[in-house]
Amino acid sequence: MTLLSLFKNTNNNNPHTLIWGADDFLNDYLVRSYAKEDRFKDLEHVTVDCESDGLDELIASLTESSLFSEQKFIVVKNPFFLTAKVSKKLQKQIDDLQKIFENLADLEDVVVIVASYEKIDRRKKLTKTVLKQFNVVEPQIRPYEVASTTKALIKDEGYIITQSALQLLIERSDQVDTILSNYQKLKMVATDNKITEKSVMQNVDLSLAQNIFAILESALDKNYREAVERLDNQLREGTNPIQLLAVFENQLELILVVKILAQRGRSEPQIVKELGVHPYRVKLALRNRLKIDKLENLLRDAIDLEFKYKNGTYREDNFLKLFILNV
Repeated sequence: MTLLSLFKNTNNNNPHTLIWGADDFLNDYLVRSYAKEDRFKDLEHVTVDCESDGLDELIASLTESSLFSEQKFIVVKNPFFLTAKVSKKLQKQIDDLQKIFENLADLEDVVVIVASYEKIDRRKKLTKTVLKQFNVVEPQIRPYEVASTTKALIKDEGYIITQSALQLLIERSDQVDTILSNYQKLKMVATDNKITEKSVMQNVDLSLAQNIFAILESALDKNYREAVERLDNQLREGTNPIQLLAVFENQLELILVVKILAQRGRSEPQIVKELGVHPYRVKLALRNRLKIDKLENLLRDAIDLEFKYKNGTYREDNFLKLFILNV
């Protein structure tokens, strides 16, 4: 099994692969994993960055024989030739690539294109050819798929993670690339390939957003001393008051929306799917005991504080402590 199989594939039997998605970190992680497969270990590994190396270098890599092995494993990064922005002076190179990719089945080498773009130009003849000739993998992870995909990825790499450790890892990682980065740390300290909750607690710090969420959560739980201490720590570390307020507003708004949806009979998984946010944030919101009218007032206060800080009414950060103490 390959990590690429965790995502949508157009043709699993085709080794020539286009990895297309906006998350550059995830794409690179997947291509490195793909390159390590046993079937490719004896191939010469070549990486061509189209932006820095140019299309002539790519064409040479695709057409010249390897001096070290019968086949090459060619990773193509920044394939701008799939986008709308291609200079007319590169038309000859585009035509050459068109001929190469049209006859991809005759190529002895394995080609992996990594397109870390939101969009590619599907109208172009070359793009149409690539989409037809390559196994197209779109590694997109929706918020409600984060836990299951992370668990499957860890299992596929031969590691075991407890459910509590997985939950904590996701809670402390506010996006997929952060999860993967933290997972790399955990692999280095894992004993017998096992990742425990204790290991996550010792090696994975709260993200900035999670630290700010924790301030508000402490205040919402009426633990004001802890909330103020956390707030002071963030300010000492240089976090901008506007950034803090923005996260407060975002969290209050989320809690408000989640409560309204829960009142309308939506389940936790349905809310996660509908809002497209981190599952842990929804879980925290559902635990919150504040009434909707109180949340509305707090949100209005936070917006008002942000406006007054921006227009110069407030110049110190003490107003943040007053806000926290009034939650």
